[in-house]
Amino acid sequence: MTETLAAVDPIADFEQHRVGLTGYCYRMLGSSFEAEDAVQDTMLRAWKAQNSFEGRSSLKSWLYRIATNVCFDMLTARQKRARPMDLGPCSQALDTLAAPTAETGWVEPSVDARTLPAVVDPAEAAMARESVRLAFVAALQKLPPRQRAVLLLREVLRWSAAEVAELLGTSVASVNSALQRARATMDDSPVTEAETLEPTDAAQRVLLERYLDAFTRYDIDGLVKLLHEDATMCMPPYPMWLSGPEQVHAWMTGPGSQCEGSRVVAVEANGMPAFAQWRQTEDKTSYYPWAIHVLEVRDGRIVGLNFFLDAGRLFPLYGLPEHPDDLLVDA
Repeated sequence: MTETLAAVDPIADFEQHRVGLTGYCYRMLGSSFEAEDAVQDTMLRAWKAQNSFEGRSSLKSWLYRIATNVCFDMLTARQKRARPMDLGPCSQALDTLAAPTAETGWVEPSVDARTLPAVVDPAEAAMARESVRLAFVAALQKLPPRQRAVLLLREVLRWSAAEVAELLGTSVASVNSALQRARATMDDSPVTEAETLEPTDAAQRVLLERYLDAFTRYDIDGLVKLLHEDATMCMPPYPMWLSGPEQVHAWMTGPGSQCEGSRVVAVEANGMPAFAQWRQTEDKTSYYPWAIHVLEVRDGRIVGLNFFLDAGRLFPLYGLPEHPDDLLVDA
């Protein structure tokens, strides 16, 4: 039985796949903004080509084929995205801060509601959250585009080798070979172990409450007690990154001390614990968007502090207002 587009509203057929497509494109591209653009391009191409869809494959397969080609086109036009710790040795907290670099060079945070489809099965939900973790997405960027697509389609989306071969216009043997090479590269680029967000995990909830309390009161002594001894901190778009609680403490009580007095609320990013931060204005009379914090947690402590400072672009993506008091108005 062939599948056809709804005669009345084909857009509705496309839209039911938007979140899944956005998550796939985010993993492929490492950028929430590029993923949104890729899905919009996919929908436009699908709309223009809807009369050519004859139902020989599923609508989902057809849309993912278009999205994959869109991602391939985008990946040929720019450098690989990365995290600061992938590009060089760690900095010292009191070093002169290097100038920020172009946002196109960094792996960006994702928005869970835009990238993770709602699923009932807990194991499937856990797998989805695991596959958008910052470290995993950054590791994917080291793969050639076709290997990246094969790994995602086979091991994250659970497509069969035959389905992937049809999507890519190649053979099953070629798909299996690409998957083997992709796995080998991923094994040579070990992903930092970290837990995804688990709202029912009481210990994790306590840790995050302690982090929120310490950061809000700017109790840096208390905050660094929550860190692993090998914890890292980075602040894209700045290339610097720090290693160890002592360096984090030195930064936050030194160059980063202007964050004292900030307002912070929980958000959902990369399947991990995350917060939005508004920093006080210099005269202490108001606030302005400053950063999205994405935390990596392992064994009851924080192993990664990722502060994304491109707040002017990121806050609208998360539906966040310019001023934190406006959150109360919307509640």
